[in-house]
Amino acid sequence: MANSEEKLHAVLASLEECQRTLALNGERDAAQLVSVAILALRIKLHRIEDSELRALCDAMVREVEAAERQRAARPPEGPRARPPVALRLVK
Repeated sequence: MANSEEKLHAVLASLEECQRTLALNGERDAAQLVSVAILALRIKLHRIEDSELRALCDAMVREVEAAERQRAARPPEGPRARPPVALRLVK
């Protein structure tokens, strides 16, 4: 088992290096695909169950939704419009 995990860690290191190289060379789509493979391998190595991953995703969605609701409740930020100034016509 340990030998198998060592091999997977070596593969993980290789994938991470490939991902960095792709990203540095502007191959964004390919780098993202390799990132998915890295994530899948990390999930396997850390023995993360589907239910644990689902719980994490649900918690993250709730957190994002709460932040969006809070942002929507606040008045908009940015420069405020000045009240109109009364102009006088000078002849």
